[in-house]
Amino acid sequence: MIELAGVQPRDDERVAELLLAAVPDAHRLASSVLRDPVGAEDAVQDALLRAWNRRRSIHFELGQPQRWFMRIVLNVCRDELRRRRRQPVATAEPAAEHAIEAASADHEHDDLDRAIGRLTEDEQVVLGLRFGRDMTIPQIAIQAGLPEGTVKSRLHSALEHMRAELDAEHRAEEQRR
Repeated sequence: MIELAGVQPRDDERVAELLLAAVPDAHRLASSVLRDPVGAEDAVQDALLRAWNRRRSIHFELGQPQRWFMRIVLNVCRDELRRRRRQPVATAEPAAEHAIEAASADHEHDDLDRAIGRLTEDEQVVLGLRFGRDMTIPQIAIQAGLPEGTVKSRLHSALEHMRAELDAEHRAEEQRR
């Protein structure tokens, strides 16, 4: 097989191996952004399909295929977060609502999950990478393809929005008592 200067052949088997090897990391990434393991599985499947269809655009330089695929995973997660935001929220009947509230008392993270769910998709992504994947600002910037300043700004904005949401929710809860 003839190799061009610095360019390795892009055979389908090699691409398949690279993608399959990246699945565990991709699932962890999607789980941290979506906060939903089943949704993360679906996102990884969608990302695999997109990556496979675009496999001719992979650059095999050091670290590039992994970063390329993870960026696809992040884009699929953003799409999923947007889709979730557009779906109408179903309202429960009062009796069912009471049962749901009783069950949710066991989950100390419900307030936090609701606050995160109200953030923009971009804010959710940087929060998921920072706190779900424990990435540094430079790592997030590389992974998401953003300038470091943008990552810092989105993290700051996300944390401020979450604080405001949590404060408002606690004040509303206090008023109900």
